[in-house]
Amino acid sequence: MSKVLDAFWRALGYCLLPRVIFLSLLPVLLLGSLAFGLAWFFWDPAVEGVRQFMVDTPLLAPVTAWIDRFTGGAFRSVIGPLVVVVLTVPVLIVASLLLVSTFMGSTVVTLVARRRFETLERRHGGRWWQALWWSLGSTALALAVMVISLPLWVIPPLALLVPPLVWGWLTYRVMVYDALADHATHEERLAVMRRHRMPLLVIGIFSGYLGAAPSLIWAMGALALPMMPLLIPVFVWLYTLVFVLASLWFTHYSLAALDALRREQTTEVLPPAVMPAPAAPALPGGSTAGPDSFPPIALP
Repeated sequence: MSKVLDAFWRALGYCLLPRVIFLSLLPVLLLGSLAFGLAWFFWDPAVEGVRQFMVDTPLLAPVTAWIDRFTGGAFRSVIGPLVVVVLTVPVLIVASLLLVSTFMGSTVVTLVARRRFETLERRHGGRWWQALWWSLGSTALALAVMVISLPLWVIPPLALLVPPLVWGWLTYRVMVYDALADHATHEERLAVMRRHRMPLLVIGIFSGYLGAAPSLIWAMGALALPMMPLLIPVFVWLYTLVFVLASLWFTHYSLAALDALRREQTTEVLPPAVMPAPAAPALPGGSTAGPDSFPPIALP
């Protein structure tokens, strides 16, 4: 855990670098502008569509009417925004993660390697299309798990446990691949992920909880419908900062683990030192005693 904490403090310090701050604004400009435009034009229709769906669906209408009567009519005004938020947050999280991986993945790795691991050889074990396939496959699997686990979100303990675990696993898969794609071979990457699986999962789960923190603001802000389109870029910026920190955290830890792995392999490859045999003692007359030498025999 000391190595995990060391990588965390280093990543936190790198977040304050001007270059990292500037690059972190690019995903915000792209995704924030897109999300703001969609929310500005489609927020009210989406909320009204969800309400109408809840009322018109035969299985949901009785439950909706009962909860609405129980809450004194407040449920009808809240359910629409909450459902839209629940469906929007995973999309924003995944989009922020992929944008940070695309725009900042190689830059973060180059920055950390240049400042801390100058002698670490780049062996280019991952290609861009392999990274894309890895990220899309992991994202599809994470979204499938999120959809399957949606009924568990109504249980308070599981609602605080399942989403961060899924986002942490996804962050771990994507960020570790990006951190090791340039420097490690395929075998080295698998060795690092297998040997350091638990610390890397801890980093991913902690990053998942950090990424879930802005979602609490979403739930609180769902009541302020007129302000929601204006708040979306702020949420995108928070998600981006979390994933930038996670990218730096994974990069510091993964490159340090790769460097330690190569040092260990180099030590194993070196042949054992051979000590020279001790010199035989000199005998009288200038001869040297060897394994097959005998003392002179005096003849009569």
